[in-house]
Amino acid sequence: MKEIYQPEEIEKYVQNIWNKNNTFTVTENDKKEKYYCLAMLPYPSGNLHMGHVRNYTISDVIARYQRMLGKNVLQPIGWDAFGLPAEETAIKNNISPKLWTYRNIKKMKKQLKSLGFSYDWSREITTCHPNFYHWEQWFFTKMYEKKLVYKKSSSVNWCPVDKTVLANEQVINGCCWRCNTKIIFKHIPQWFIKTTKYAEELLNDIEKLKYWPEKVKKMQKNWIGRSEGLNITFNILNSKNKITIYTTQPNLIMKATYIAISPFHLFSRKLAIKNKIIAKFIKKTYEMMDSQSCIDSIKKLGKNTKKYVIHPLTNTLLPIWITNYLLVENITDAIIAIPAYNQNDMNFAIQYKLKSKPTISNLNSNISTPINNVIRKKRKFSNYQKFNKINEKEVFSDISRLLLEMGIAKKTIHYKLKDWTVSRQRYWGTPIPMATDKKNRIIPIPDDQLPIILPEKNTVQEIQDFLKKGKKSNPININNQLAFQETDTFDTFMESSWYYIRYTSPNFNSMVNTEAANYWLPIDQYIGGIEHATMHLIYIRLYHKLLRDFGLVNTDEPIKKLLCQGMVLSDAFYFITNTNQRYWVSPSLVNTKKDQYGKITHTYKENGKKLIYAGMIKMSKSKNNGIEPELIIKKYGADTVRLFIMFAAPIESSLEWKESGIKGIYRFLQKLWKLIYHHINEKNYHINLDTTELTIQQKQIRYKLHKTIIKVSDDINRRQTFNTAISAIMELVNCLIKKKKENEQDYALMQESLMIVIKMLYPFTPHFSFITFQILNKNHTIKDDISWPIADQEAILETSKIIAIQINGKTRCTISININHSKEMILSQAKKEPSIIKFIENRIINKIIYIPKKVLNFIIS
Repeated sequence: MKEIYQPEEIEKYVQNIWNKNNTFTVTENDKKEKYYCLAMLPYPSGNLHMGHVRNYTISDVIARYQRMLGKNVLQPIGWDAFGLPAEETAIKNNISPKLWTYRNIKKMKKQLKSLGFSYDWSREITTCHPNFYHWEQWFFTKMYEKKLVYKKSSSVNWCPVDKTVLANEQVINGCCWRCNTKIIFKHIPQWFIKTTKYAEELLNDIEKLKYWPEKVKKMQKNWIGRSEGLNITFNILNSKNKITIYTTQPNLIMKATYIAISPFHLFSRKLAIKNKIIAKFIKKTYEMMDSQSCIDSIKKLGKNTKKYVIHPLTNTLLPIWITNYLLVENITDAIIAIPAYNQNDMNFAIQYKLKSKPTISNLNSNISTPINNVIRKKRKFSNYQKFNKINEKEVFSDISRLLLEMGIAKKTIHYKLKDWTVSRQRYWGTPIPMATDKKNRIIPIPDDQLPIILPEKNTVQEIQDFLKKGKKSNPININNQLAFQETDTFDTFMESSWYYIRYTSPNFNSMVNTEAANYWLPIDQYIGGIEHATMHLIYIRLYHKLLRDFGLVNTDEPIKKLLCQGMVLSDAFYFITNTNQRYWVSPSLVNTKKDQYGKITHTYKENGKKLIYAGMIKMSKSKNNGIEPELIIKKYGADTVRLFIMFAAPIESSLEWKESGIKGIYRFLQKLWKLIYHHINEKNYHINLDTTELTIQQKQIRYKLHKTIIKVSDDINRRQTFNTAISAIMELVNCLIKKKKENEQDYALMQESLMIVIKMLYPFTPHFSFITFQILNKNHTIKDDISWPIADQEAILETSKIIAIQINGKTRCTISININHSKEMILSQAKKEPSIIKFIENRIINKIIYIPKKVLNFIIS
């Protein structure tokens, strides 16, 4: 063992041993308890960032800890390799998306290995490889056969920058989740998965997610948005047509003044056939949707149909208006408008000078359509004044019951959650395995023609031509008939919704090896950002239930325990350019001055240019405040980075990146290294510990040692407060550094203590711990089978205590006492202490005050 800690040397050495021995390769083993630990798979952008490092370090710490407990641990890794960044980079740099992606994978794989993550690399998957997406295509055709997927023309969210459709979950505050561009709306044919069929189960099964963060569960409940209400059917005056609206407040039907329907409502389209004015209005609506950046920016317009519905309780006429403030299908595309209770309704009523308060007059006698006798029979009041005399709950109940009895209403449940739009108008993605024949009939691609391979396009022109030509560019022969293959590709969330199952059998010649999947699933620990709460984490739950219903898995939920880590923050600096733009400057180029509290007060570049300090914000390329993991690893070592990541902040909180913190961790590992170095160079370090021969002081150290095992175990396993676990280990190490070795049992106790410290640090600093464990271990066996330490219950029985010995209230020394001794025995022990004898010898002791287990005070004169 060298005297100086040299991380680069030992980390390469240890990693070579792991690679040579395939240390982390696992298979199913019924004799061991399984543990499936998984972090969300990365997109191969080419470089790891600190967010990646934090995410995958957390996963590895948990996986290594569980492995030390003797469990059969699966921790795989793969690549979410399809997507817009590769396609955009290909177009920008005239490079093949495939070549760009695989180059990045090679680079990032090397970076991950440098951090010592304990992955089973034999299970590595790449979602852009046909061996993976073959089965995604196969499953889609099976869902089509079961009528779980369908195609329809729909108003969709469209990103004008990325030039593709976005699912509702991918629109945040009216903007694209990826590029933050305001979305527009298009009406185009799209493929959908019937998410709504599983809405109730997705909602109810949230109760099964006992080990998920409450915040995530609440977000999912709100996104699913279950509501109970009534579908109320209105008769249209002088027509056989009807309009059905949905409401959760049927009591407000008495306040309705008009009916509003969407331009895409069936009745709107029927009217447009014969009414050129309405047809023109609907066409204008489409044009506005394609040109406007978001629904809020579209001017609110309406068109009077000059048609009416008959109010079922008051017999008044309510005009029907087509309005574009119901553009996007939400819960319903037809509403009862209640200006007195709804701002949109009020604004529209004011704009078109409509009544904002209901009328109570009956229908004119010259109306030819007879009034429903059932209505007359049930309604024994001339107007709604009766309902104004009772409380709101009674109004709600009475009106609901009345409408149901009349047969014009039905109880129903609605969800905000919509069917998942999975079509994307991009090249670099999984080809949708569907085709249409000459008569435009849909044909699923037969199993024996799967996978449909994405055609390789290597130039900008080839990619753009492929996207422009559409279906005619993709002829295919199906059962000796000419057909045209779908040119849309899948939303990349499709791949990330089932990849976790493919890890259980990555080379199986079918979608799922059911036996292997049922052994490993559910995922015992899943790690990823909370930003995926209503996208990926909804989709992955949906997909799992679909797979279950096809008999491919036997569990209801894919994830047992979820951990959402916080962001990594870093200082950010900028200056304003001549064109009034912010120019972000790398922190490495910035000089700063700080006050006595460490707060930055002045910032400037080396050339003296004054900068503006933006504070600690999320690391990003756009803000130029990212830290390259490779440079930090090279400077301080992977173990230092890992330990800092886990120590600097609670996992769910944001982590403020400060190099001073990294330096502090590096110094700690150096101190521990030196402590071990000096210990093994002592001739007595290999002596066995005899717990029956320990002094009270030695028992105190051993008590702290084994109490620390209990705390660290609980912090890692149950509480997942890794920072407090590391803090406890550091405190113990500092105690050991101060301990003087005076006899053989001191050496033996130090040996036990260091072995335990190394074991507790192993999940965090695997290279450091691997080397030092082999050195401290008498057998020097080069293998990775370190087990988690078990606390000695005898050691933590409180048999001794440190108390203060005082003279006239001033502490003169401390002694270790046996807590079972009497006051007289403790008094006798204290009087023998040299520092006490000189005070009480030949002096009168007026009083002795004893506070059990704390203080013994001699009052002398």
